[in-house]
Amino acid sequence: MKIRGPLVGEGDSSGARSGGRDASGVSAIAACDPNRIAIVAQGRELTYGELDERARRLGSLLSELGACEDRPVACVLRNGFEPFEVATAASMIKAPYLPVNWHLKANELSYMLNDARVGAVVTHADLSNTVESALDSLDGVPPPLLVGDGYEEAISRAGVDPGMDSGPGPELVFYTSGTTARPKGVVHGGLGNVDARRAGMEGQRLLWNWQPDDVYVMSGPSYHASHAGWGLTSLYVGAKMVIPSRFDAIEFLECVSAQGGTRSFMVPAHFIRILEIPRQRRERIDLSTFKLIVHGGAPCPIAVKRRMIEEFPGLEIFELYGASEGGATRISPGEWLERPGSVGLPWPGVEIRILDSNGNAVAPGEDGVVWIRPPSAQRFTYRNDPEATKNAWRDGAFSVGDIGRLDDDGYLTVTDRVSDMVLWGGVNIAPREIEETLYDHPSVVDCAVFGVPDERDGEHLKAIVEIRDSTPVSDLADHVRGRLADYKVPKEWEVVEELPRDPNGKVLKRLLK
Repeated sequence: MKIRGPLVGEGDSSGARSGGRDASGVSAIAACDPNRIAIVAQGRELTYGELDERARRLGSLLSELGACEDRPVACVLRNGFEPFEVATAASMIKAPYLPVNWHLKANELSYMLNDARVGAVVTHADLSNTVESALDSLDGVPPPLLVGDGYEEAISRAGVDPGMDSGPGPELVFYTSGTTARPKGVVHGGLGNVDARRAGMEGQRLLWNWQPDDVYVMSGPSYHASHAGWGLTSLYVGAKMVIPSRFDAIEFLECVSAQGGTRSFMVPAHFIRILEIPRQRRERIDLSTFKLIVHGGAPCPIAVKRRMIEEFPGLEIFELYGASEGGATRISPGEWLERPGSVGLPWPGVEIRILDSNGNAVAPGEDGVVWIRPPSAQRFTYRNDPEATKNAWRDGAFSVGDIGRLDDDGYLTVTDRVSDMVLWGGVNIAPREIEETLYDHPSVVDCAVFGVPDERDGEHLKAIVEIRDSTPVSDLADHVRGRLADYKVPKEWEVVEELPRDPNGKVLKRLLK
């Protein structure tokens, strides 16, 4: 079965610009409205004019370090204005921008930075030991530029190239765990394809009706694909972006109130934490400006979403379905109340196909593998992996291994995942990577890692292990913690005599679950 959404560009886009201004992108906005606030973070306001000038200086510096059209700028930073300053600088020199999870350990970072062939790295001074250790085995990558230790001085000394322009923003590279032990770099738009990036930005502007007077309040880490993407869209349209250092439910709502926040992107775990706030406490916070929440990244429990819609009647709570590789569908709160559990209709220009294991279309109401056909200008590639790129596509569509069905009206419901990937608070975790780490422990005979339902985080990791001695599971946890990011350490452990396997030797994880 196939369902295609309306083409990108349909509908009225005139509301995307205000005050007669027809500027898009940091440099263009800075030229016509330099005092407009771009970012609020760390108790500081950064105007578009300041952001543009700082990015020009930083771009010159990153270019000298080695970043260029085929050598990305890697950003290993916590939340603040710096990640988006680095992203804007990367776009100035036509270098790809690679946001990196700063929780990763040196061996994880080393693989990613080497695979991406980075040209320059920006990180915090207190993360420098880990980052420099990751760079030790890489040739041709200079020491990182350190925020908190020379970053501001370096920017102030760098020259300003008047010919630089941010355009629609940088080419983005996101590493996603997907179904493999090693993450893959997802590149959108193609190397140097400015028109494709601008088309993507304009599509997002139209899809979510972005306005220059919007105030986007970030709820999660700026290295996450959705939060980074929304932040860059905010800068593209001339909106104000507010970046808290971390998510705390009360503090987030108070920030929305104080800053006049109009929109945010969230994952279901944020909903759960907000709903844990006593209603009387929530009702004392003025959220009258808050109009739109878009959520995704993990399945949302029906009861949680229904309560969010009931508790916040002034909010439009949309859901989107997609992956780092591309977006697919969306559903409004009204549509969702009519079809609880659905993730909606295709995005403009997107086609949803439900196919059986032989690649044949299935009838409405029948389960099959979900395939997503994006507009031709928005095809992705896997960086430095043409074989994986080739295997990801079939007749112009890609799949991330989800199972779903379309109803007679074309609404998609995702019913299961083919892959073992775990979604923890909206973050993809590949169990195979953890399993391989456990196999390196001398006491582990066999193991299986998978996700189990979690009321707060969507899923958490559980490890079932066979061990050859009396080694405590705390030692196994420490073994994983020493090699992988903390969020990849299983929360729940169980020791068994033997794991169930099928005749071909594959662990029966469905039975374990």
